[in-house]
Amino acid sequence: MTALPTIIVLAAGKGERFKASGASQDKLDVMLCGQRVRDHVLAAVRSSGLPFHVVEREHTSHLKNPGMGDSIACGVAATPDAHGWLILPADLPLIQPQTLLAVAEALQQHVVVVPRYAGQQGHPVGFAPSCREALLQLTGDQGARAVVAQHTVCRLDVDDEGCVLDVDTVDALALAQTRMQKSHAN
Repeated sequence: MTALPTIIVLAAGKGERFKASGASQDKLDVMLCGQRVRDHVLAAVRSSGLPFHVVEREHTSHLKNPGMGDSIACGVAATPDAHGWLILPADLPLIQPQTLLAVAEALQQHVVVVPRYAGQQGHPVGFAPSCREALLQLTGDQGARAVVAQHTVCRLDVDDEGCVLDVDTVDALALAQTRMQKSHAN
């Protein structure tokens, strides 16, 4: 790989679906096999060796009702010298470093890269530098769907359930716990 893209870790959300499912604390701070959910994600990011930037709530707190689009725009704005971006929500604790690297590698040949596991679209979604202005314009809760829709997408099949298993609910957290315990037992 020549120029490496920057991973934008989205950690600014309110986790409303998680709380609505019966949780009493922020999903990114919930313990999962001895570590917070967000720490599992950051460990995978660090293991990838790719540059990264974390978007926290305080980065978007000046906005009236910030959503995922606002967080993406904030992360892209904070990394003006990036050679593309991998947009990674911080609630995917099973994400594998090799998936991050595979998306980064595919991004060398494509404008938009979306990993897939078992036919299901996952994260991180990769964007080439040419998407910068469109990403900076994002607002609201739709994320980068509009930017993805403007391009031919490389759908990259990966063997990583972690790219699709987010912990949006208490049940999803329990499933992640089961999967993680199973992988540690092997």
